Amino acid sequence: MGSDYLDSSSRAEALLELALRSGAEAAEVYQSQSLSRPVFFEGNRLKQLEVSQAEGIALRLWRDNRPGLAVAYGPVEPQDLVDRAIALSTLNEPETIDLSAATPKVYPDVGETVPVEQLVAWGKEAIAYVRDRVPEILCSSEWECDIETTRLLNSEGLDCGYTDTTLSCYLEAELIRGDDFLNIADGQTERGSLDPIGLAEQIVQRLEWAHTNINPPSGRMPVLFTSKAADMLWGTIQAAMSGKQVIERASPWSEHLGEPVLSPLITITQDPDAGPFSCPFDDEGIPTQPITFIKEGVLQLFYTDHKIGRALGSGTTGNGFRPGLGSYPAPGLFNLLVQAGVQPLHNLIGNLKHGLIIDQMLGGGAGISGDFSINVDLGYYVRNGEILGRVKDTMVAGNVYTALKNVVDIGEDAVWNGACYTPSITVDGLSVIGRHDG
Repeated sequence: MGSDYLDSSSRAEALLELALRSGAEAAEVYQSQSLSRPVFFEGNRLKQLEVSQAEGIALRLWRDNRPGLAVAYGPVEPQDLVDRAIALSTLNEPETIDLSAATPKVYPDVGETVPVEQLVAWGKEAIAYVRDRVPEILCSSEWECDIETTRLLNSEGLDCGYTDTTLSCYLEAELIRGDDFLNIADGQTERGSLDPIGLAEQIVQRLEWAHTNINPPSGRMPVLFTSKAADMLWGTIQAAMSGKQVIERASPWSEHLGEPVLSPLITITQDPDAGPFSCPFDDEGIPTQPITFIKEGVLQLFYTDHKIGRALGSGTTGNGFRPGLGSYPAPGLFNLLVQAGVQPLHNLIGNLKHGLIIDQMLGGGAGISGDFSINVDLGYYVRNGEILGRVKDTMVAGNVYTALKNVVDIGEDAVWNGACYTPSITVDGLSVIGRHDG
């Protein structure tokens, strides 16, 4: 499908040739197209169907070893783009030119398209399941098939590309009980097919757990982050493993390669072929590779692009990605897999004698420092292995690095949260502060 959908390939080749004729000693063209057909539900009913299409092209060149980057969306006059990139190059300092060599590899397209009719049917099925069990609920939902085509070519002869088709959905349920407002949301990202009943069951289960409100506990106690909420912890770990943070001396792990940094229960990997966020090559044209970043708590490797890998003396790991079309490549992750445990979520809950479950939270993540103080948007209090009800007006504080050294349990229920594959996890010793009525 890639060659059919990306019908402007000749424009990319002409742009590359024009850049070299205009005085650039090296150049690359990064081309991206996307097509998505989202389906929206609101107030339990189908609201609208949309078609969204975008196309962008980025030219990066070096003239007198000075880099320049220019971007256009939609049709563009090639000479104008080249002139802009050359003009911007005069403002930058000379640097080493990093371009990947040509490779004979051919990357197949991945994923399968799903018709809009199927997306609508899935949405209706999920909402009907929830309403059948909680008739007074109000559901909003979005179901989407997204097709993205990427092509990268450069003056070293590299020319690689592929088309990636993913399916995603999001279901939100709202319940008003007097003055109490309850909002529960969950989603899926997959290739090939979505599971509307599985998603709806997650929502219904949370509604059952939140059947009553109780006074929140206070003090230091174990906290169970569901697979959905645990993503907050791993965002900090991703930052700490970045070679760029190491060079800038911002990562607390800069001097700890080969040493224990987390609980021995934790193993973190990258797999180019895993899940809906698989990726055959990075935005510098380097084939991605399986990597174990942390093995049983021991730090094995930092991820890098060309520039940072050269500075560290380790070379690139194939993790050079553009945060946006108009950005230079930088160290990034396309997927991250936290190795799951063997116990189901209900066992993790049953093992809690006195603790808190966090399922949704308000506010951002912890950042590179690891310190966090979050408001619990959706959480439950557990005593003697039983969920007693939903807690409100509750805050949890701690440090990510410390918490992940004090892991009690890891569940077998790993799911994709964005590009991170995370299981539920129980950590000990977090500070819980709750406001008691009266």
